[in-house]
Amino acid sequence: MHHHPPPARHSACAAACAAALVLAGAGCAAERDPNVYTVMNSSTDEPYHTWDQEAMDSCGERVGVEVRQLSVPADQLVPKALRMASSNALPDILSLDGSDLPQFAAAGGLVPLEDLGLSTEDLSEGALSIGSHGGEYYGAARAVNSLGLFYDADALAEAGVEPPRTWAELRTAAAELTGGGRYGLAISALATEDGVYQFLPWLWSNGGDERELDSPESVAALEFVASLVEEGSVSSSVVNWTQADVNDQFVAGNAAMMVNGPWQLPVLREHPELDWAVTEIPVPGAGDTSVAPIGGTTFTVPVNAQDPGRERVAAEIVACMTTPEAQLDWATKGSNVPVDPEAAEGYRAAVPELAPFVDQVRTARSRTEHAGTEWSTYSQAIGTAVQAALTGAASPREAMERAQARVEAELEGRS
Repeated sequence: MHHHPPPARHSACAAACAAALVLAGAGCAAERDPNVYTVMNSSTDEPYHTWDQEAMDSCGERVGVEVRQLSVPADQLVPKALRMASSNALPDILSLDGSDLPQFAAAGGLVPLEDLGLSTEDLSEGALSIGSHGGEYYGAARAVNSLGLFYDADALAEAGVEPPRTWAELRTAAAELTGGGRYGLAISALATEDGVYQFLPWLWSNGGDERELDSPESVAALEFVASLVEEGSVSSSVVNWTQADVNDQFVAGNAAMMVNGPWQLPVLREHPELDWAVTEIPVPGAGDTSVAPIGGTTFTVPVNAQDPGRERVAAEIVACMTTPEAQLDWATKGSNVPVDPEAAEGYRAAVPELAPFVDQVRTARSRTEHAGTEWSTYSQAIGTAVQAALTGAASPREAMERAQARVEAELEGRS
C-alpha cells in the first residue's frame, strides 16, 4: 500500500513538474518514475477531484502502480496539453473533452485504444461517437451527459400545465408560466460553448445542421428560440447566462422551466423545497426524435515515443477506470449517465429522477461527428448568430446567413 499525500499536494507538485517539463523540453520526460503514472484532467472542483483520486487509487492498486492527477482549469487544459505535446512531455493519460479529442488525434498524438487491447464491441453509438475520430477509437468515456428540460412541478401543477413535448406546447407553457417576476423558461445563450451546446437540440431536432446554417431548418430553429425572448417568456438577459447561472435562476424561482444538464443535480439536491422533474427536450412536432449533443470527457493515451511500454500500462488504467462498475459508480456520484448499456440500466434504477437522460443520450450525437477538428469554427459562428438574433442586432435569417458565410470563409481560408 502506497501512502498517498492529500490531493492538494498532488496537484501542486504535479503542476511544478509540468512547468519543469515545459521548460526542460523532452529532457524531463526521461526521468519518469516507473511506478508513477499521471492523469491530466480538468477535475479541479471538489468533490470531483477527491472522487477521481479515489478511483485512480483503486485502479493503481489493481494495476500495481501509483496514479496521480494533474488537474488544471478546463479552459487551460488544451493549451497546456499542446505545450507539453510540443516537447514530448505529455502525461501518461490525458482526459479530453469529446470536442477537443479530434485535434489531438488528427495530429497523431494519441494511440488508438484498440491497438492497446481495449475493445469497442459493447459500446453504444454515443460512446463511440464521443471517443472516435476518423473511424478510430481514441477516447474511453466513463459517463456522458446531454441536455434535458427541467421543470418546477409545483409551478406547472398550479398553472394546470403539462410538461411540454413539442415546440408549440413549450411556447404555450412558457407563456402561461410567465408572470409576477418569473419567466416561463431559462436557457443559456452565451456566445461560448455553454450557449452553443444549448442551441444544438433546437437546431438538430429540427433537421438543421451546423454545415448548413442558412438552411430553412436551421433558420427556423433560431427563429423559434428568438420568438420566446420576443414574446417575453424567456429573459433577454439569457445572452449573458452560463448554464450555472440558468440553474441559479431556476432554483431562485425566477424561471419555471430550464434547459440544463444532469451535472446540476448536486446543486438541485441542496434545495429540497424545490419539487423538480426532468423530461426530454421538446421536439418540433409530435413523433420527432429529440436530438441533443452528447458531452463529457474521455480518457486518451498520448503517444509515448521514448517508452511505449508505458502506453500499455496506461491503457490498463483506462480500462479499469471505465469498467461498467466504475462507470455506474462515477455516474451516480457525478450526475452523468454511464455509457455502458448495462450500467445505464443500473443507473435508471439508482437515479430515477435523471432517467430521461438515459434515453436522451441514446439519440444524442457528438458535436465533432461532422465537424471534426473544425468544430470551434462552427461553434463561434453559431454563438455569434444566437447573440445577434436574441439581442435584435439581426434577424435570425440574417444572423444564420452571416454565420454560414463566416464558416465557409474560414474553412476556405484554411484549405
